[in-house]
Amino acid sequence: MTKKDSGRVIVITGASSGIGASTAKRLVSEGFKVALIARSEIKLNELVDSLGEESAYSVVADVSDFSALENAFAKIEKRFGHVDGVFANAGTGASSPGIEEGDVSDWNTMLGANVNGLLYTAKAGLPLLRKTKGHFIITSSVAGRIALKGSVYGASKWFAYGFGLNLAEEMREWGGKCTTICPGMVNTPFFDEPKEDKLQPEDIANSVVFALSASDSACVREVYVMPAA
Repeated sequence: MTKKDSGRVIVITGASSGIGASTAKRLVSEGFKVALIARSEIKLNELVDSLGEESAYSVVADVSDFSALENAFAKIEKRFGHVDGVFANAGTGASSPGIEEGDVSDWNTMLGANVNGLLYTAKAGLPLLRKTKGHFIITSSVAGRIALKGSVYGASKWFAYGFGLNLAEEMREWGGKCTTICPGMVNTPFFDEPKEDKLQPEDIANSVVFALSASDSACVREVYVMPAA
């Protein structure tokens, strides 16, 4: 990181725990300011308290609700005056595997976050990023690069992967950058049981910092990170 990172503002969705919270902590330690979006007001308040109100600000919003996201970004711009990056990290999984036995309501919830939530975050955030020639970062998954039998979750991450590639081309026209991060299994509250032998949230936070720290002449389009074990 360099002195230019001091004061840069990064918006993080899905920020209340796991990858989002770890990334917020890492960015603040590097001199960034963070704007945190998630559904849990209690967790967001606790995170802001730990990071300090000078460095962190939170807005409660559901990424599957476009009007709520628009309102959140408006509040963030009013608070900081500008946005330099957006980390579209919010997402969820499906409890029922497979297609034939899948739960349609379960799919609707998941796609609301993983597909619509990503689209809405980009739609709401890009006008602010255009002003700063900013950076949009997406959490996809290794599941978006391989075939998984009957996995609707995997298909949603294929969308995130392809969307990131397409968005990078659109943003390049006005000097913006887009990075898609594709992690393997990460030890987060996404799983019922701890996965201590897998990637840690801090590993993905490091990937975000790596993408953001590229020189002005380079754009890290993709980060593919797997557990060493």
